[in-house]
Amino acid sequence: MKTTVMLLFAMAVAGWSAYAQGFVSKTNEVQLDFKKGVPNSSSLPVISWIFPQFEYSNSQEHRFTIEATVSSSIALKSVQLIVGDNTTGEEKFMKNIDLADPRVVTIKQLINIPENGSNFVRIKTENADGAVVSSTRTIIIGMDAVALAIDRKDYALMFATDKYDHWNDLVNPIDDTRAIARELKEKYGFEVEIVENPNVEQVFEKLRDYNQRKFKPQDQLLIFFAGHGTFDETFGEGYVVAKNSLANDKAKTTYISHNRLRGIINNIPSEHILLAMDVCFGGTLDPEIARARSAEAYEDTPTEMVVRKLSQKTRKYLTSGGKEYVSDGIPGKHSPFASKFIESLRTYGGTDRVLTLQELIASMDVLKQVPRTGSFGDDQKLSDFVFISKQ
Repeated sequence: MKTTVMLLFAMAVAGWSAYAQGFVSKTNEVQLDFKKGVPNSSSLPVISWIFPQFEYSNSQEHRFTIEATVSSSIALKSVQLIVGDNTTGEEKFMKNIDLADPRVVTIKQLINIPENGSNFVRIKTENADGAVVSSTRTIIIGMDAVALAIDRKDYALMFATDKYDHWNDLVNPIDDTRAIARELKEKYGFEVEIVENPNVEQVFEKLRDYNQRKFKPQDQLLIFFAGHGTFDETFGEGYVVAKNSLANDKAKTTYISHNRLRGIINNIPSEHILLAMDVCFGGTLDPEIARARSAEAYEDTPTEMVVRKLSQKTRKYLTSGGKEYVSDGIPGKHSPFASKFIESLRTYGGTDRVLTLQELIASMDVLKQVPRTGSFGDDQKLSDFVFISKQ
């Protein structure tokens, strides 16, 4: 008798916890034949998606290539690729994949779905022990993908510190942050949360909160830091200075390391994240600054452009400088970085009413301390972060 086990988010059985990374999607299913005894978790087939990588994705194109690998320590008996309609459950395409190597199978299959709508792509495999594993992805096709771009929200989590317990106070971070937040809310419809003068614990507690939130596939999240930053030459690491960071902390345990920040933010379940930092030494977030940028192709409509840009996972950063000190600005006025940020937001991105990250970066090239930009974590090559005017 075979028993079906639905895997939701992670394995519930402690003995399988080390294997949970093989089951990252909510739609994975395992069937086990217990007549042959309880299988070792390492003997179950592993399905690794290349495209579509995410559980939910969209494509304006009706033709796309499915790519994945299936591996197993026990010889595979069968591997099937199935494509169907999510609404009706009807299977539109099914192919038995050739098992040239019964332990590692590569799938690369061009698919053509002429109709718009929600479709599933499923890989189902069985090994010689009778263990069946399947994994499913959902792809929204054609004009439905354009409609999906409208069903989205933009969020901003902003940390601003100008009062310090052990460092010199600053004059502009909170005013800068409030001004940027006002532009984001009024002109672009962002839902904004500002955390003012947080200590280390409060920063990580708030980031933990966002790690536990749910986001739609096209939602975007801007995370912004304004305040002091520092760099430790011995550790070769940059840090954000919190309200309670100690001036003499050689171990830097009271600081927010860029390395930890990258990891925590990368783990937030939003597909599209921009980390902006108006702090000294912010450019040391990534030692290898990504400078090269490809030219953008002409887009028929702003909505179609948004769909394309938000079809890739985004992990970008923008900082007010590299490995250097940056200006806090004149009291009563914004910092140079914040001023250009606000100025760019007020342009609405031009006639298409969409301000892209590349346009934002270009507007800052005139600054004496040139901002740095690049990617981190699971960023995909063609991704972008966009500010879409609500007016």
